[in-house]
Amino acid sequence: MTTRDARSAERSAVKGNGAGRVFPPAGPQRALALAQLSNSVGDGAYYVTSALYFTHVVGLSAERVGLGLTVAWAIGSLVGVPLGRLADRRGPRGTAVLLALATATAVASFLLVRGFLPFVLAACAYASAQSGLGAARQALLASLIPAGARTGLLAHLQSTLNAGLAVGAGLGGLALHVGTRSAYLGVFALDAVSFLVCAALLWQLPSVEPARLERTDGRVGAGRAGESPRDGRGGRSGRGSERGAAAGVLRDRPYVLVTFLNTVLLLRMPLLSLGIPLWITERTEAPAWLVSALFVLNTAAVMVFQVRMARGVTGLVTATRSIRRSGLVMLASCMVFALSSGASPWIAAAVLVAGAVLQVVAEMQHSAGSWQLAFDLAPADRMGEYQGFFGTGVTVARTMGPLVLTALLVGWGTPGWLLLGALMLGASYAMGPATRWAASRSSAQPERPAGADHREAAGREESEDAHREGGREFRRSEADRREDGVRHPKGGNRVRLAPAGAAAVQGAEC
Repeated sequence: MTTRDARSAERSAVKGNGAGRVFPPAGPQRALALAQLSNSVGDGAYYVTSALYFTHVVGLSAERVGLGLTVAWAIGSLVGVPLGRLADRRGPRGTAVLLALATATAVASFLLVRGFLPFVLAACAYASAQSGLGAARQALLASLIPAGARTGLLAHLQSTLNAGLAVGAGLGGLALHVGTRSAYLGVFALDAVSFLVCAALLWQLPSVEPARLERTDGRVGAGRAGESPRDGRGGRSGRGSERGAAAGVLRDRPYVLVTFLNTVLLLRMPLLSLGIPLWITERTEAPAWLVSALFVLNTAAVMVFQVRMARGVTGLVTATRSIRRSGLVMLASCMVFALSSGASPWIAAAVLVAGAVLQVVAEMQHSAGSWQLAFDLAPADRMGEYQGFFGTGVTVARTMGPLVLTALLVGWGTPGWLLLGALMLGASYAMGPATRWAASRSSAQPERPAGADHREAAGREESEDAHREGGREFRRSEADRREDGVRHPKGGNRVRLAPAGAAAVQGAEC
């Protein structure tokens, strides 16, 4: 991507940050948004119908379906990092296209599942391809979009994601209403086609050169040998020489800590899909249909306000500030949810709506801040690998979240809500020191423009040549003056202008 293209993309992204606008302006950012919309429509339909398809049509027990999906997403979280590394080394666009095709193939294989083992294998392929696709797309976004415009674009993509999931959920609801095997199979076919369309849209994006990794003295670097890789802001990371090829991102302890804290904050994801529904049905007198209403409220709020909420996040300082605010709002949300227990049905419903409003505000604040941290703290030459690791937080939260939230909310009740809020607040405030630690490692070496080392070496060589040449000129001038003194003993007042190099030598000697 040329400098002119980058500046144009940044100007377009800034212009497209208007509140309430779902799609970004034309260019790579709109193609990324359309690809997101395509596969999110298919995923929305899949999420609504998959559990009932595997239990009612295939005939698997609910326990086996849960076990198979847990195993699949656990494997997917592990595979996401090496697939992200593949995107760094082979190019993010081609890798993203191949993984989108692999996801379409995995979804299509669900149509042939007739037993538990084929279901687990297909689910593992689906989860692995999805995890790798997310990492590759993040690396592609980082390569095509200027750093200052990434968070704004990710806000657009989040709005697009929610819009697609809502449309897909509606289509899945129609399939559930029909209830036939053909209707379920039609949903899986729709999901597979959506990823084919996603692959086609990603293929239309500009090609990106893969990061050039070189081994020097047993270490991995990028670019020219001996030059440390650059971070997400274009500066030297100062960490690239420390990351071995085997351990990779796991050796970057500050980034691991940031990812862990973000995983704790991501417990809000199963809160909406599992924790709140269980709380409403088990601990309150509110009507059960409120579960669906709160889901619609969350989706609509993110579609409308996520872009506006992310507008003020432009760097590490504003990102950590946004995450701290999300922790405070999340604590308030948990306290409000706790008040709904024991109230009359309509008062409980009103309290739950208030808690859901606070929860979605905290979600949007956390999302905007975490996106900025994920990119700014990752080295540019390892973006796919780092985004793959950062994305494992989503999988871990979705895997461990149900156990944690069930124990806290259903088992402990009101104290469980307060403990959950305190946990969120602590993680949000710990993100500041963790980010400063990671940033201090990133700025261990000052930023230097491309080719600076070569120009500095050339400058030193030219200076040394001038120094030597000046010395020679000075010695010649001294010899000439002595010769003139012999020829013209009374002409000692003749002035000869010594070259600049000689003056420098004289000054150095004085």
